[in-house]
Parts: sequence; structure tokens; C-alpha cells
Amino acid sequence: MNSKIKKVVLAYSGGLDTSVILKWLQDTYDCEIVTFTADIGQGEELAPARAKAKKFGVKQIFIDDLREEFVRDFVFPMFRANAVYEGEYLLGTSIARPLIAKRLIDIARLTKADAISHGATGKGNDQVRFELGAYALMPDVKVIAPWREWDLLSREKLLAYADKHGIPVDYKKRKGGAPYSMDANLLHISYEGGVLEDPAYEPEESMWRITVSPEKAPNRAEVVELTYVKGNIIAINGKKLSPAQVLTKLNQLGGKHGIGRLDLVENRYVGMKSRGCYETPGGTIMLKAHRAMESITLDREVLSLKDDLMPRYARLVYNGYWFSPERLLLQKLIDESQAAVNGKVKVKLYKGTVMTVSRTSPNSLFDPAISTFEDDRGAYDQKDAAGFIRLNALRLRIAANLRKRAKK
Repeated sequence: MNSKIKKVVLAYSGGLDTSVILKWLQDTYDCEIVTFTADIGQGEELAPARAKAKKFGVKQIFIDDLREEFVRDFVFPMFRANAVYEGEYLLGTSIARPLIAKRLIDIARLTKADAISHGATGKGNDQVRFELGAYALMPDVKVIAPWREWDLLSREKLLAYADKHGIPVDYKKRKGGAPYSMDANLLHISYEGGVLEDPAYEPEESMWRITVSPEKAPNRAEVVELTYVKGNIIAINGKKLSPAQVLTKLNQLGGKHGIGRLDLVENRYVGMKSRGCYETPGGTIMLKAHRAMESITLDREVLSLKDDLMPRYARLVYNGYWFSPERLLLQKLIDESQAAVNGKVKVKLYKGTVMTVSRTSPNSLFDPAISTFEDDRGAYDQKDAAGFIRLNALRLRIAANLRKRAKK
């Protein structure tokens, strides 16, 4: 193996896969390992990861609380763009990866490491996201992706390797674990693999972790007021909150009302289709409310331009191009559009649904004097519409006349 590798920064969760990777890197590359564990709101105790890393002689262990940075610098900018992948997916896993890549590179520089390593498989999107992010920030970084190198390509082989090297294995993992894999952060929880690989299989109700079923949600609707400044929520029901606090609160509210479940077959960047189930309660509320806020504050053509660009932006996020020049350029345009997206939106939460019931803004472009169905006292001359319609119908009339002549 590459004798030049002296130190590797490993994205480390403390689970079976990355614990095996830690030992495999030590054995295969005979190098020092630095572990990095990110707290991005996955809701798991991170102390065991530190203990496991210490057990295998890791001296530099980084466990970073990145929740505020995650929401402020990654989730909020994405929601200012109203990004949705393939019409449904709110990109909960996708948007976490560039932050992890960024911190991996920060730590690599800090510790003077030669390489970084991750536990993403060679079939998935995450390997692309981690590595595109890393190369964008450190062009010459060496990336070690064990799943593309080793022969431990089954659960049985991973468990055998763990047993041989004294790596603790959770009893549930040894017995087969959950019938699917999970990935969680402050924006969502994803479920895929295992029994979910059959698109016809309906997941059991017990799978869902942060949302109740709509059938079991409260029978009384709840109205929530969100305050926006420059496209970002800064307060809920009049109480000012930090970005991470906003998302935490909306997750709690949405989860209570059965909001944000999604069962999707999506197209991975590497070429295959994949079935995933997602819970994104807070994000579902955010998307609905943000579009409501924009509906009264953005010019028609600005809003149309944003909608035209959104699928492109969403694909960039999904495919791992967060640090690309095109995403950064799009973000500048999007953020410029948000200067007037200020005000308050009220949404009604009820049994899996989010309905906008009120929106107000000091920057509102809605003019009641013109929009009214009552007497507008000359604010809008309805006779002007006749010429407008005839001009816009001109090409249609020309084509119709041509078809008429052709039939003669």
C-alpha cells in the first residue's frame, strides 16, 4: 500500500462500518488515524464514538457540534432556493454531506494529515458528495474509500473482521439489525436498503421515528406563525430562535401532526434507481411557508426565474456540487432575490397537511386597489385587456389561418 500515507482523517460514526474501517486503515496503511464525528442533530449519543476511537489508539479525536452551522449555512440557503429534487425529495441527506466534507478538510489541514477517508459505498451518492466537496476545497487531497478497495463486501465478512480484531458489535447488528439502514440529521431521517429495496413493500408503521401517522395525529388543527427576514425564519409564534432552534421546533410541530413523510424511488447520480423513505417534518413546513412569503414579495418574473432555476439547483445539491462555481453563482442570484422576503406567514397543520392561511409583509406587491373585484375607481382599465389579448393571440391566429388555407 501507499507508504506515503502517514495520517488519515476518518469520518467516524462509531458504528460497525466505520469501526471496521478504522482498524482496516491502521492495518492496511500502517498510519495514524484522526477521527471526526459530526453532531448535525442525528439524536445519538456521541460519547461511545470517542470511547471506541480511544480503544484503538486514536489520539486526536474531533467531535464537533455543527448543528447551527448546518442549518444557517447549508439548510437555510437551500430553502431560500425552494430546492426539491425530482419533484418531492427535500435533500436532507444531500445537504449534510458538503458540511462534513468541509470539516474533514479543515481537520486535515489542522492536523497536517495526508488523506481523508469515509464509509460511503461504491454504489451510492455519498461517495460522490464527500469527494467532490473535498476536492473542491483541497484539490490534491488523497481520498481513501475502503468500500472501493477491500473485500469485506458482506455483513458476515464485516462481523468476522470485527470479531477477529476485538471490535465491539451491537447485539442487534449481530442478529441482523434493522431491516433497513438509517441516516439522520436535523433536517430529516432517511431509511433505505434491506426490505425497502422492493418498491412494492409497504414499510411498517414502526419504522417512522419522528412523525406520527396522519391517522393518529391530533383531531384539532394548529396554526403556527413564522416570521421571515431576508428569506429566513427568525421567529416562531413571535419567539426569536436560532436557525437550529427553528428547525428543531418545526420538526416537533410537524412530527406531532404527521407532516413530512415521503416514500420515493429516485435516480441516483451513479446511474441506478433507489427507493428511500424520508421524514422531513420541519422542512416540509419551511418549504410551504417560504413559497407563501415569496408569493406576495417577489415580482412575477423573478419568481418564475427562480422556479426555472430550482431543478438545476436541486440537482447540483443532490449530485454533490455544493462548492461548484455554478451553485455559488446561483446562490448569489437567489440571495439577492430574498432582500424583500420579509414578513409573517401563518400555516395550519392538520393530519399530514400544511395549509397557508395568512401572509403579510411590509414589502408586499399585492395591491388591493388593483386586485379587487369591486369598483377600483380607475386603477385598472379593463378595456386595455382586449388589445393585450389580441396581441398575444396573433401568432395563434396566424397558425390557425394557415391550417384553414391548407384544408382548402
